[in-house]
Amino acid sequence: MANEEDDPVVQEIDVYLAKSLAEKLYLFQYPVRPASMTYDDIPHLSAKIKPKQQKVELEMAIDTLNPNYCRSKGEQIALNVDGACADETSTYSSKLMDKQTFCSSQTTSNTSRYAAALYRQGELHLTPLHGILQLRPSFSYLDKADAKHREREAANEAGDSSQDEAEDDVKQITVRFSRPESEQARQRRVQSYEFLQKKHAEEPWVHLHYYGLRDSRSEHERQYLLCPGSSGVENTELVKSPSEYLMMLMPPSQEEEKDKPVAPSNVLSMAQLRTLPLADQIKILMKNVKVMPFANLMSLLGPSIDSVAVLRGIQKVAMLVQGNWVVKSDILYPKDSSSPHSGVPAEVLCRGRDFVMWKFTQSRWVVRKEVATVTKLCAEDVKDFLEHMAVVRINKGWEFILPYDGEFIKKHPDVVQRQHMLWTGIQAKLEKVYNLVKETMPKKPDAQSGPAGLVSGDQRIQVAKTKAQQNHALLERELQRRKEQLRAPAVPPGVRIKEEPVSEEGEEDDEQEAEEEEPMDTSPSGLHSKLANGLPPGRAAGTDSFNGHPPPGCASTPVARELRAFVEATFQRQFVLTLSELKRLFNLHLASLPPGHTLFSGISDRMLQDTVLAAGCKQILVPVSRAHAAGIGG
Repeated sequence: MANEEDDPVVQEIDVYLAKSLAEKLYLFQYPVRPASMTYDDIPHLSAKIKPKQQKVELEMAIDTLNPNYCRSKGEQIALNVDGACADETSTYSSKLMDKQTFCSSQTTSNTSRYAAALYRQGELHLTPLHGILQLRPSFSYLDKADAKHREREAANEAGDSSQDEAEDDVKQITVRFSRPESEQARQRRVQSYEFLQKKHAEEPWVHLHYYGLRDSRSEHERQYLLCPGSSGVENTELVKSPSEYLMMLMPPSQEEEKDKPVAPSNVLSMAQLRTLPLADQIKILMKNVKVMPFANLMSLLGPSIDSVAVLRGIQKVAMLVQGNWVVKSDILYPKDSSSPHSGVPAEVLCRGRDFVMWKFTQSRWVVRKEVATVTKLCAEDVKDFLEHMAVVRINKGWEFILPYDGEFIKKHPDVVQRQHMLWTGIQAKLEKVYNLVKETMPKKPDAQSGPAGLVSGDQRIQVAKTKAQQNHALLERELQRRKEQLRAPAVPPGVRIKEEPVSEEGEEDDEQEAEEEEPMDTSPSGLHSKLANGLPPGRAAGTDSFNGHPPPGCASTPVARELRAFVEATFQRQFVLTLSELKRLFNLHLASLPPGHTLFSGISDRMLQDTVLAAGCKQILVPVSRAHAAGIGG
């Protein structure tokens, strides 16, 4: 009360709301000028506007007679922009920079709180503003000058090159066909900055007529700033209760809604998600996540959701792979869609992705080249399939992204059995479409009863020990048999046999080495000729050997003695060696020998292996990949 007494009301002014120009009134903010000069005094040559963008361009004349105007600089700018020859398209027809362009930009997008006020005869008339635009000088003429300069340079370079080089009548043209654009790619393109800039540039300009402040048309339009009902007629817009008037000034719900960040169209918050039906919630989650365990799905849906209803809903949009749920292919690739990479229809994509999913029901690993060979799809499409449900491992392939969920398999055997029947039908369809041979297809797991390919390190060691114990007796018998062969008499003369190394079962290195051996010569001419492995007839006849090598039992020959010495010396330095490593060391030893040495007569793998066994070494099988028989010094 004390403050009101100190600040009494001096005058009451009636306020009126004028709406005649409510959707047409703009406020232009010009650059700062001296107080003695107003923009109304400057002639406006032209004006144009883009209504949708609320963009305005004004051309104003420059006073070239002003003593502050630099005439030489104005002539230089006009020359750079238009060149020496002036025509109708010239920016400055007077060959002098005599005008300036102002371009507008929006200061604020929300102009509902701004109004233009006109005070007349003790009344205040308010008109809401439709837009507030700031006008700044535009330097587009500099871009035009740069373009002219580049054109002149290009013309000069083209003139020079035409004098040195003859024109080619035939030119090679590369033709490229654009791929069909998917809906997602189209949305990204529409939201891109380049597309928006192109769309803004395509909007046509609307040319305007500028009327000065003292023009009669301006005075006529200024009358619309007055409320027509101010003379004795009550304005119903301002006849509101205090609470209604306060709500009009500060609407809380609208302001809160405007302040909320706008999420992308493909993003849905969990609060919005839980307002949808359960089937739609499951479909949206699986479509975005692609692969998910059932426990994670239940945690996302909330504790109040029935697991039986979720199980019914998940089987409509996903398939069970290694105890986890993978979204169905037709959910990701609808019927009328196509590949963004190759343009193949959705039916082919679904078939190829089903093949990848089926491969993961058989094994933890999938090779991309195998999938591409079978499905005949491009590498980008196959990579998309694999990235949905697997991670790449260097030198191994693609591994399923989630671990095997044995808990779900044990808890829901009826669901597992139903899914197994569905996969059986999909497998039959894939065999028919891709012409797969059943013998070459991997064995089906027993209703996904265990994680395929998951074996711990301890289990591998235990399996290796068991195999080693089982093969110990067999290896001992094999060693005794080979020792008896070494003590046995030589092969009867006249018969020459080239023996190949015996490959052990399960050893890939032995198979590759056996393939690299020379083919066996069993022709009659080879048996009765005096040539053995390229040796001269006299030398072949002088030695009772086969294929140029002495029999294993003839340990007294120089070749056998030299080979025996090399083996013993090698195993004294290294106690354990693979056959491939021993062959490598032997080749290095041969390279260090002088020409004509006895070991150059040719040593087969079988003869080297027999010499190792005769030297007291033992052959063992190591249960590690890429391992061969190893020798242990006796």
